[in-house]
Amino acid sequence: MHKKNPILIELGLKIREFRKSKGYSQEGFADEIGLDRTYVGGIERGERNIATLNLVRIALALNVEVGSLFPAINILKKIQQ
Repeated sequence: MHKKNPILIELGLKIREFRKSKGYSQEGFADEIGLDRTYVGGIERGERNIATLNLVRIALALNVEVGSLFPAINILKKIQQ
């Protein structure tokens, strides 16, 4: 089994957090951004290395800056240790 990348896990958790705070179900959010629900689920579980254009779509739908979806540098430093 392929080990999930901790950075992708953190990114997915952040996206899930924003999605829920905006009141979207996973299915409703997937419809809003034009992606399959299973793909969105994979992103949120850290199983997908998401493309830049899809990140932009997600940020636009959530009305946040793309950079706010990424984990803080101090978290990334801990992950790499």
